Amino acid sequence: MTDPLHVVPPQTEYEVIVERNVPVTARDGVTLATDIFHPARDGQPLAEPAPVLLLRTPYNKDEVEATLGYNRWFAQRGYVCVIQDCRGCYESGGDVDFLFPEAEDGFDTLEWIDQQPWSNGRVGTWGTSWMGWTQTAMAALGPKNLVAMVPNMSGADAHQCTVRQGGAMELRFIAWAFWHSATNTQAALKQDPWVDPALNLGAAAFHEWLTRMPIRQGQTQLALVPSYEKWALEILTHSDRDEYWKHPSVCPREHWDNFPDAATLIVGGWYDSYTRATFDNYIGLAERGRRVRLLVGPWTHGSVKPELSYAGDIDFGPDAALDSFRDVHLDWFDRYVRGDGSEPDDGEAPVKIFVMGGGSGQRSTGGRLQHGGQWRNEQEWPLARTQFTPYYLHGDGRLTDSPSTEADSSTTYRFDPSNPVPSNGGNISSLAELGPLPSGIADSASASRDSRIRQILEPGGFDQVEHEGLHGCSPPYLTLGSRPDVLVFQTDPLEDDLEVTGPIEVKLWIKSSAVDTDFTAKLIDVYPPSRWYPRGYALNLTDSIMRVRYRKGPEREEFLPPGEIDQVTITLYPTSNLFARGHRLRLDISSSNFPRFDVNPNTGEPIGRDRRRTAADNTVFHDTQRGSQVVLPIIPRLD
Repeated sequence: MTDPLHVVPPQTEYEVIVERNVPVTARDGVTLATDIFHPARDGQPLAEPAPVLLLRTPYNKDEVEATLGYNRWFAQRGYVCVIQDCRGCYESGGDVDFLFPEAEDGFDTLEWIDQQPWSNGRVGTWGTSWMGWTQTAMAALGPKNLVAMVPNMSGADAHQCTVRQGGAMELRFIAWAFWHSATNTQAALKQDPWVDPALNLGAAAFHEWLTRMPIRQGQTQLALVPSYEKWALEILTHSDRDEYWKHPSVCPREHWDNFPDAATLIVGGWYDSYTRATFDNYIGLAERGRRVRLLVGPWTHGSVKPELSYAGDIDFGPDAALDSFRDVHLDWFDRYVRGDGSEPDDGEAPVKIFVMGGGSGQRSTGGRLQHGGQWRNEQEWPLARTQFTPYYLHGDGRLTDSPSTEADSSTTYRFDPSNPVPSNGGNISSLAELGPLPSGIADSASASRDSRIRQILEPGGFDQVEHEGLHGCSPPYLTLGSRPDVLVFQTDPLEDDLEVTGPIEVKLWIKSSAVDTDFTAKLIDVYPPSRWYPRGYALNLTDSIMRVRYRKGPEREEFLPPGEIDQVTITLYPTSNLFARGHRLRLDISSSNFPRFDVNPNTGEPIGRDRRRTAADNTVFHDTQRGSQVVLPIIPRLD
């Protein structure tokens, strides 16, 4: 395979003829609107069957193609390209039911493709986010003609991460229901003439609904689109990991054994909302002997983000950006869809990651911190040479690789759910809302989604300081670590560079005055003061959460008797970062991270149905018998 960072595209070979809104009938009779881009010569589609590329999207196939242009571009190079509106979206029939219809609808579409005279029986798939889920969903049913996939920033187990996490809810998918339902122009969804105006003209913005969480049936604008309200409330309140969460559309992890031997290029980003799932999918398929490779850069979530060199307020240098993500796809498809991938192994490493850090620390002309980094090829994940090393929390705020010597040591703070810790960057996507329609426009069909979308919380790396515009913050804008409900543990300035690459766990010994509460953890790279950042810079790398009622496992809740001491494990998303000499490694512990996650009311009420809130006194222990720690994947220096 050609180096995915630097691919030279072939020249255009074909004209393109497009068939619009061809109906594909799913097994239950629902029709799915499908456009077909045919390679052509002299105004006629090619007579001979061709390899096929498939994209299934909930984001309006017309707008996706107008924005990216992949289908026409691939068709100009000899592929028949099929793009389809997902069920309940835009020109397709049926109702949106979160991700659940995607397995059967995708499988049925692959079967339909196999019956068409223009298909040679070899299909590749591609797409980001929901369009990545559509790939793994259909693969979970074992289709025979699926020979290659490029799922970019997609899921593995929705309950474990990306939808729910540690028992908590990632509020981004509730936000998704609000903005997607407003922009969805499906005629059946908005057959009553008042529905579209009610969703788009003056409806309460999602950041306002964040002040009234949890949402309640019939009380938001989602009541006008009952199919959306139904699944939004289901994923909010269905907190136990049971069969509901094991469906192939939302949990490919449970169905990896059924995947066909499709050559799979898995792409992700360190600041993506699917980072943990990206590595889980790679490990699961690699362990089953599938042809799979992994490409992870320092990117946030999106189809074009791999072509950017920055994430939030942090710049990683020009080498961090791919020359052309589209060319990376074409190179993969040319080998495994147009060809059969049977040529001798090209010697390319199966894992390519970007190790963040090592930059100048200066402020770039674009106003971002120059954090730097470099690409590296690896043979496996986690890296075989990893030294998993515990760093212990101490009562004086130190974080060291030596256990505490205190026989009895703990820190107690008060967590008030009415005043949660504001989220500041991180692994976020779709936590957004719609702005008003452009002046003079009266219907959502006349304005593109991208022209209206605005982020409630920006993803990526940021200095962990409150600021104007950050949700939940008000003057004076102070450091998050100065809050009484944020415990800060950090190393002394490092004497040598320290690389942390791999999965990370935080093990805390805790107690609480509440029967249920949350504990959060955030790993931070602390820059020393400099002429560019006189107060230093606390760069967030990765974070996560654990709801105490699920500390024994996600299948069922078990409340913690008030005052009883127990252990919780918080699994952070994997990362790769070089902590430079003179920097500090910092771990922040708290009990909220809002609006990234829903806020625990501390009452033990059913999740998503609570009506009361109470403050909790939460305690973290750090002594000889209860050594709270973060287990870091240290990569030894090569001398």
